[in-house]
Formats: sequence, C-alpha cells, structure tokens
Amino acid sequence: MTPRVENPYDHAPAAIKAMLAVETSLRTGGLERSLIDLVKLRASQINGCAYCIGLHTTEARRHGESEMRIVLLNAWREAALYSPRERAALAWTEALTRLSETGAPDALYADLRTSFTEAEQVQLTLQIGAINLWNRLQVGLRGVHHPDPSRHAA
Repeated sequence: MTPRVENPYDHAPAAIKAMLAVETSLRTGGLERSLIDLVKLRASQINGCAYCIGLHTTEARRHGESEMRIVLLNAWREAALYSPRERAALAWTEALTRLSETGAPDALYADLRTSFTEAEQVQLTLQIGAINLWNRLQVGLRGVHHPDPSRHAA
C-alpha cells in the first residue's frame, strides 16, 4: 500500500501534540493498562487499521498480555478469557466504534455502569474516541504498518 500522505505528523504538529497529550492524560486516568490495550486493539480491528493493530498488539504483548487473549479478542464474546469488566468495556468499544449503527444502547451502558465508576466511564469513552481518531488518520491517509514495531509513531 502507498501512503496518501508520507508523514501526516509533519503537516499538523500542533494537533498531533494535542492528541499525544490526550493519550498521556488517559494513560494516567486510572484505567488499567491491560484494559486500555484491549480497547485500542479491538477498535483497531473493527476499523481495519493495520498500522494500529500492529502497534497495539506489540504494546499489549510488551505489557504482559497473553497471546491467547490477543488472538481471541476478535471473538471475545465466545471466549471465557475476559472478565465482566473487560466484556463491558469491549461491548462499549464496539458500540461507540460503530456508533451510527448502534446509537450507544442503554442496555450496554447499564452493563458499563455495573463495572465502571462515572469517572472511569468518561475515561473509557474518551479512550475509545481517541483510538477511533487515530484509526481514521491511519486508514484515511493509508498509514503503512512497518514490520519493526519501534517505527510506529502513534
């Protein structure tokens, strides 16, 4: 695949800096790192973002995520490897990533409320929004996944 824009970061440095500041804030917002990794990876799978799937798979492994949980993430509903809290987050991730189709259903929000405080709900929702923006940047501008994970910028 050929990138549509060679290095989008060079063309919007202030916006990229702001997005990275959002990411830093969300990492320190109280949600466990393993949950953030799963959310980023699942949204990226839905959006078909090879760049972000490669990046977040590598990050999840580096943070200690098991290979089996990474491999089965696309089928998390059928796999017994995810906690009720993770399941609520993954369902919310799918609903917000497919917002035009789902409308963020009340039933999923009710499940979310059983596992997350209001502050965590906001943090999670912001994280889902952020990864969807990164996915749209990479997919829209044809960001190329590099086989060396250290070469990823986002």
